[in-house]
Amino acid sequence: MERYLNIDLKIFNMSRGRPIQSRIRQNIVEILYFMKSAYGYELYKAYVDIFPSVTMRSIYYHLKKGLSLKEFKVSKIKSEKGDYSWGQEAEKTYYSLGENANPHIDKKVKSYFEKKSRKAQQQN
Repeated sequence: MERYLNIDLKIFNMSRGRPIQSRIRQNIVEILYFMKSAYGYELYKAYVDIFPSVTMRSIYYHLKKGLSLKEFKVSKIKSEKGDYSWGQEAEKTYYSLGENANPHIDKKVKSYFEKKSRKAQQQN
């Protein structure tokens, strides 16, 4: 029985743990390519408008994972005053593309931001 349980993962070309690539993280890279810099909630709102629904927690997980993989970098941390449910101040971490980011210019994302810029131009 032991010889069946002791399977070598190299035979099946499998590694342990989660795969490094992520569709969600790649979608965030595509969004950041057009936004240049954004904080987590801004990215979440754009993501939900373009792609199938995802949780905000998942977005923040992938931002943190992307920082460790150098797909994202922190461009600035800004403290904003306001009337929030948790207090008078909010700290916003702005992200931008890192050195390992590889945007593929997704058609959905490109058309979303083109429409958004046209609306902004029409309002002015």
